[in-house]
Amino acid sequence: MSQSTDTTLGESPLSIASGRHGRHLGRRLVQLYIGLTLYGVSSALLVRSGLGLEPWNVLHEGLAERTGLTIGVVSIIVGAAVLLLWIPIRQRPGLGTVSNVFVVGLAMDGTLALVPDVHPLTGRIPLLAAGIVLNGVATGLYIAARFGPGPRDGLMTGLHRLTGWSIRLVRTAIEVAVVATGFLLGGSVGVGTVLYALAIGPLAQFFLRRFAVPEPDSGSTAVAPGTPEQAILRP
Repeated sequence: MSQSTDTTLGESPLSIASGRHGRHLGRRLVQLYIGLTLYGVSSALLVRSGLGLEPWNVLHEGLAERTGLTIGVVSIIVGAAVLLLWIPIRQRPGLGTVSNVFVVGLAMDGTLALVPDVHPLTGRIPLLAAGIVLNGVATGLYIAARFGPGPRDGLMTGLHRLTGWSIRLVRTAIEVAVVATGFLLGGSVGVGTVLYALAIGPLAQFFLRRFAVPEPDSGSTAVAPGTPEQAILRP
């Protein structure tokens, strides 16, 4: 991540508390599951582009190559394993955390079953662009729903809290490790991996503002500095 943890998303910060009650609960649930589903769809489009994956899916694809499991199933297994690491670092999962483990992987495998391989570069480039933009939309949707971070992002923010290291350093260390491991296992690293890293922060910030759900007690539409969800938005 490239920014410090106290940087807000704009002039009016959006509070992303993970409470489960309030008059916007129905909207938040819809946003959560649409966002997680679209996240899986976007990841599948990046796979089909063949031009490089986001960091964790480099690892998932490498493990899938070695185990014979689908990349979606590997994503679920890795997500569950990472969630277990929350126990010693005393992170508390929310509905969005647990849903993330399963919904993203299932949506990813479902999309891969429907979308065929694309070989011409003229078809792969639009898939890459669509995958990155859709991932930004999905990230904005599910973070703004305020049901807690995904397992991997919670691991990052938990380690940040325990070690005192910056979010930038913790995230960089984790993602370099997973990309390197995934690449050695056969995962796809390419121009798409770089473009994703550069674009996802600005895209997620943009769509988070669009999908922000006001807090029921204040109607505020700003992000509280230093929250785990805010840390996800650092490119």
